[in-house]
Amino acid sequence: MSGQLEITQRDLRTRSKEIMDAVQGGQSFTVTRDGHRIGELIPLRRRRRFVPRDEFAAMSRTAPQISLDAFRADQDAFGDHGVDDPYGR
Repeated sequence: MSGQLEITQRDLRTRSKEIMDAVQGGQSFTVTRDGHRIGELIPLRRRRRFVPRDEFAAMSRTAPQISLDAFRADQDAFGDHGVDDPYGR
């Protein structure tokens, strides 16, 4: 992986705050022990929780048309129509 720095297990132990801050900032690391690569520290991909209205509208323009009647028929065919009383258990 390009841009990935190698750090030793000792570096990870003694500089953990600095390294974790770098990971949070997008940097990846390969961890070594006794000169052997043993693992990787990589930032988690962050999921976007909000889609701006303009972007949603643009995506919707190219979406296939959906028949409301067919959609409701699918819901009726596969949905559970029983009322589940959480206090009745």
